[in-house]
Amino acid sequence: MKTLLITLAMVVVLGPYHLWSSEADHILYFDAPAQKWENGGLPIGNGSLGGVFFGGVERGVMQFNVDSLWTGNENAAGHYRKEIKGGRFGSYQNFGSLIVEQSTGAVTNALEGYRRQLDIGSSMHTTQWKVGEVTYTREAIASNPDQVIVWRLSADKPGQISTLVKLEGTHPGLEKLSYADGVIELRGQLPNKLQYEARVQVRAIGGKLTTQADCVSVDAADEVILVLAADTNYVMDLTKGWMCGNPAAKVKPRLKAAASKSWSAMLKDHQSDYAALYDRVHLNLGETSEHIAAQPINKRVQNYRDHAKDLPRPCLDPELEAMLFNYGRYLLISCSRKGSLPANLQGLWANSNSPAWFSDYHSNINLQMNYWLSETTNLPELSQPLFAMLSAGAPVYRKHTAAQYGAGTQGFVTRMSLNPYGGGGWNWNIEGTAWLAQHFWESYQFSLDKEFLRKAAWPWMRDVTLFWLPRLKEMPDGSLVVPNAWSHEHGPHEDGTAHAQQLMWDLFTHTLKAAELLDTHPQLQTRLKVALDKLYGPQIGSWGQLMEWMGEKGLEKGNHRHTSHLFAIHPGNQITMAGQPKLADAARVSLTKRGEVGDSRRSWTWAWRTALWSRLGDAERAHGCVAGLLAYNTLDNLWSTHPPFQIDGNLGIPAGMAEMFLQSHAGEISLLPALPKAYPNGSVQGLRARGDVIVDMVWKKGKLTSATLRSKHDQVVKVRIPGESSLREMKLAAGDATHAF
Repeated sequence: MKTLLITLAMVVVLGPYHLWSSEADHILYFDAPAQKWENGGLPIGNGSLGGVFFGGVERGVMQFNVDSLWTGNENAAGHYRKEIKGGRFGSYQNFGSLIVEQSTGAVTNALEGYRRQLDIGSSMHTTQWKVGEVTYTREAIASNPDQVIVWRLSADKPGQISTLVKLEGTHPGLEKLSYADGVIELRGQLPNKLQYEARVQVRAIGGKLTTQADCVSVDAADEVILVLAADTNYVMDLTKGWMCGNPAAKVKPRLKAAASKSWSAMLKDHQSDYAALYDRVHLNLGETSEHIAAQPINKRVQNYRDHAKDLPRPCLDPELEAMLFNYGRYLLISCSRKGSLPANLQGLWANSNSPAWFSDYHSNINLQMNYWLSETTNLPELSQPLFAMLSAGAPVYRKHTAAQYGAGTQGFVTRMSLNPYGGGGWNWNIEGTAWLAQHFWESYQFSLDKEFLRKAAWPWMRDVTLFWLPRLKEMPDGSLVVPNAWSHEHGPHEDGTAHAQQLMWDLFTHTLKAAELLDTHPQLQTRLKVALDKLYGPQIGSWGQLMEWMGEKGLEKGNHRHTSHLFAIHPGNQITMAGQPKLADAARVSLTKRGEVGDSRRSWTWAWRTALWSRLGDAERAHGCVAGLLAYNTLDNLWSTHPPFQIDGNLGIPAGMAEMFLQSHAGEISLLPALPKAYPNGSVQGLRARGDVIVDMVWKKGKLTSATLRSKHDQVVKVRIPGESSLREMKLAAGDATHAF
């Protein structure tokens, strides 16, 4: 692979990257068991199977989920909360808990050195403590290669592991539990006919294993290995009714294969698979003092909260901010892999059968935000579940759209909330489908994969466009507007809201480009050109703001959580500082007025505003939003909270932070466009720019000292260097040569 090395002031910096300044940016640890699932549990996941650990000593609990354990159906009537004519939106479900009741003498003897931790650098959960002369350890992984969760109980002296192992479900009356030959089996069927099954193989090394009527008992073993496999009979296929076969056909062979392997073999395969994704990006924002870094994560977060109100905001714990970035990548790797469903409102993890907002797929910001990081932080394959579910649901969306808007309606749109059966709920968030189309286009922009553009992106973009073109309303002046639109959850439904207009510009502009690249649909290209020429565009209001509605309401000055009218700044690219400076300034006025207090304090708003301020070049306000998320909407275990726990803040903040260091939305690759003073010295390796360009950078005293661009494609790129007034035009060639200047 040929690499273009940009070196400033003619100094070549080729030293090794400082991948980890310490454990402080990739290990979350507590010095006590969790009291609450939401605030203290630590999650693992392999894409479709996830667990949350509480870290109890005498009683260890792992609550677990499978991504496809959903009630509901296609829900033709679209009601969100009740059943109408057999249609029900449904809800994501809690599968159950795997429990160990371990006899260690900790009840009657002093417990020393307790520690439970999640190492997001290696994707492993560990709990350890000492009683007397014996140190006990529990380690757990969620393996994608083996499609199981493995929980290992061990001690540093032989014969010390005595435990009862139990499995509990959460759907009494709908499931059966059985124990036989060291295997625990839980089978059930939900009211929508979805079948589910979990099986646990208990394996003891040394000691005695006994299967009882309600548990598996192990006495005086050297170690115990629990292997959990779980699944449903859900299939992402309308033609099969979204369900097919028996989950046992997947679970049994999966468990058999994994249980035949040693712990070390499973661990090696898991960590190799995980590292291939996680190690693509390394971010160093500087070192935290040893005193702060050594604290348990809950105390570090509280310390951060205590100082976040100081202005200017100090960065007392830069490695905690780096950990927040890393944690988002960890969580998406853990809950969105090929063959899984996409990340829902709680990712993969939910401890209730009635979670907030049904833990669904919300299309007015939340689902989209979950996947912003996949492109910029170089994890593009993690978006595959999003594209797969949306594409599989398209026939249902088309059927429901025709029922709502008329039998002759072309294309499709969706309701606000989506489930994995193509079903929708709440209102018709028809503009949101255009926002989802952006993800297909962005995937092409980053990858330059024409096969993906042709087979996956184009059908979605074309059909959403075909719905919208005839629906636009012509105004007396000849301009085209979206009728009866919304600025999400804010103000009235009216013609021509900024959010809707910006989404149409984004959809039409990129659908036109896709059609031109694929040399297809010439008549549609003509219609798009005409529509774009007449589309009502962004406007500036009386106090210098970017207008949210066609007329001023007075609502624009409130601190509402949504910034829907700033879509054109991010994640869109209709307004850029270089291209439309007056509109960018108006967006800055609007964003400033929204503020960072009251209703603005939601997990996902901080992430979006980090990205918005970065695009507007205000590094300090961008960093302030990172600080705001940690201070106001982060739980002790680093899960973000709306409240309650909602994962979009966790998944959105790495994308927002990435915009500080690298931008490529404006037809150029901009290096360190919004570097805050909080990070005077640092480095980042592996960020991804559009055009499939991988970028590494090092900076000192706030100045870029080296940058490396790598690409698999021959191309010419324009690069903006901090402090230089003009762009550099550079030729990248696929291959191995390195060019320095």
